[in-house]
Amino acid sequence: MTFDYDLFVIGGGSGGVRAARVAAAGGAKVALAEESRLGGTCVIRGCVPKKLMVFASGYRETLGEAKDYGWDVDTSCDFDWSSFSKRLHGELDRLEGVYQKLLDNSGVKTYACRAVIEDPHTVKLTSNGTKITAKHILIATGGRPMKPSENFDESLGMVSDDIFKLDKLPKSMLIVGGGYIACEFACIMKGLGVETTIFYRGAQVLRGFDDEARGLVADQMRAGGIDIHSGANVLEMKAKDGGVWVKGSHGSEAVYDKVLFATGRLPNTDGLGLENTDVKLGRKGEILVDEYSQTGQPSIYAIGDVTDRVNLTPVAIREGMAFVETVFNGNPTPVDHELIPSAVFTQPEMGTVGWTEEEAASKGPVDIYSTSFKPMQQAFIGRDARVLMKLVVCKKTDVVLGCHIVAPAAGEMIQLAGIAVKMGATKTQFDQVCAVHPTMAEEMVTMKEPIRTIS
Repeated sequence: MTFDYDLFVIGGGSGGVRAARVAAAGGAKVALAEESRLGGTCVIRGCVPKKLMVFASGYRETLGEAKDYGWDVDTSCDFDWSSFSKRLHGELDRLEGVYQKLLDNSGVKTYACRAVIEDPHTVKLTSNGTKITAKHILIATGGRPMKPSENFDESLGMVSDDIFKLDKLPKSMLIVGGGYIACEFACIMKGLGVETTIFYRGAQVLRGFDDEARGLVADQMRAGGIDIHSGANVLEMKAKDGGVWVKGSHGSEAVYDKVLFATGRLPNTDGLGLENTDVKLGRKGEILVDEYSQTGQPSIYAIGDVTDRVNLTPVAIREGMAFVETVFNGNPTPVDHELIPSAVFTQPEMGTVGWTEEEAASKGPVDIYSTSFKPMQQAFIGRDARVLMKLVVCKKTDVVLGCHIVAPAAGEMIQLAGIAVKMGATKTQFDQVCAVHPTMAEEMVTMKEPIRTIS
């Protein structure tokens, strides 16, 4: 059978674009459809704009520190959201243009519309009804933020996508949720001058991360003025006085200018036409795939957040690369989801790779090396900020099973520490590395005795 394309990609995020480009560079005839904007969640409404907001929000504290260090600065100045927002959206437009140019230069045909699967080898463009055939179809449609299904008007609350579209900053904000998105935006909003409150139904924010590390992050968030209510959820919401009146399950009642729901994400599989294939879905609507990202329909593959495996942009890109190796280069390549470094861009940041103390302890005896201290930069000016450096080490083999850092620039540090952990480095090998002094990270190679052993 003759096909219009060797590969048709549905979704123009980082994973889909990378797979399309690499396949086309290898000689395949490739097309891609994106109904929104090229760049997907990461570039347009996630990692990139959020990180730029992190940068912006950090200057308030930086100005105060500069004054304590002897600089004659005005610390009473206000943040101009409109000026920042204009520059932010200009940068997103630029990046979208870069993605388009990369696809064009690779010879990938792009369609700025939604594509729906008609059968295992056919997609239909919803813009004009055109049907296109392809030998292989790759689904890379990502995910979307969800709102809780409760007995109140959910339209009164925003999701993370809406943050970047604000005309002006609110004076107060309630964030419902306690995951990394909730905590990151809480720190951003507080840093920009917004009175920020968190309702989280669990006992401690950042569930799933190392307990000691997330405990320090929560402490530092509270010290920075973020009002965290654990064991709390929204019971009632209604419009009032130009804002949103919220009653919490713990008895609080208050009016907030804005409410942000950061209560999880769902895979974008609705309306894709998957019922016309043998593609199977999981409990959350995620596409089920094997280790090669192949679905139950042999001609259809899926990568990225739509599979709900490890929902990180670099992982989606690696999955796309492995897909091309497997399908177009004749080199079956399973996706490696082990020991992936990641960072939470709170203030301070948290970087992590490998097992948490709790995970490691459930599998066998471990030694815990951990230190928390005031870094030189803040200690000098009498600030109470603390950082954490932690290694989780297998007692039997001396292999470093996990590394957790809470500190400014922890994301930068964990990228490098992740190399050693991925290589299977031992604690002895860490100790053999000479310290870089004076730095915070030198503690990673100077902790000589475990603070506790868990059998």
